[in-house]
Amino acid sequence: MTAIIKPVSIAWRHALLLLLVLGSLVVLMIQAPIGQDLAYHEFVDARSFFGIPNFYNVISNLPFLIVGIVGSVFCVRQPSSPSKTAWVIFFIGMCLVSLGSAYYHLDPDNQSLMWDRLPMTIGFMGLFAALLGEYVHVSLTRYLLLPLILIGISSVLVWYGYDDLRLYAWVQFMPLLVIPAMLCLYRKSYSHSHLLVLALFCYVIAKLLEAFDAEIFAFLQNEIAGHAIKHVFAAIGSAMILWMLRVRNYLPGLA
Repeated sequence: MTAIIKPVSIAWRHALLLLLVLGSLVVLMIQAPIGQDLAYHEFVDARSFFGIPNFYNVISNLPFLIVGIVGSVFCVRQPSSPSKTAWVIFFIGMCLVSLGSAYYHLDPDNQSLMWDRLPMTIGFMGLFAALLGEYVHVSLTRYLLLPLILIGISSVLVWYGYDDLRLYAWVQFMPLLVIPAMLCLYRKSYSHSHLLVLALFCYVIAKLLEAFDAEIFAFLQNEIAGHAIKHVFAAIGSAMILWMLRVRNYLPGLA
């Protein structure tokens, strides 16, 4: 009986995960094209300090660089594993996010925004590929890492070339649906998965801070705006993932 039920159970979980991935894409693609609102580039805190325009939005990218460097070095030094390359790419992506976002905020427009978004998609897809291999099946990281990165890069190029954000929105938000589902549907291969949940929570908070940029600036009496704090919270989320990788233990028999 167990031998019959287990494959069915696995197939059901795989099917649900695939439904979330493809269903979310279909829902977005049946919508009308989503153009880039040029008001997105108008941040409430545009103050310059030390000759740097939009100072706080630029300098607040430094935590990404710190986490990215430390995380890359840590992962490179780890023993070889199926997900090692994906984790390295995730942290390299964080380094590039720091540089791309700082470049964008020096002179915000669609062209510079492209260099902000490209490394974000690389980081997102590296993280997603690593977790697919660790939670669903070990071979998924090897087979899907490169295609996922190419999809992420393509989503930015489609937006920039055709002013359509639908595919980029899917690349950014689909993992927020699928990763929690993986945590619920599949047994853990490693301990400390709660740190991954905290990382996702930090990212959700970061998106809220971005959405209420001006309101937070007013609440904090024009000291610092939501977008700069968003960078810090997103970097904290990346640091949570690094912490998870450093302290977790393999759980034999639960994979």
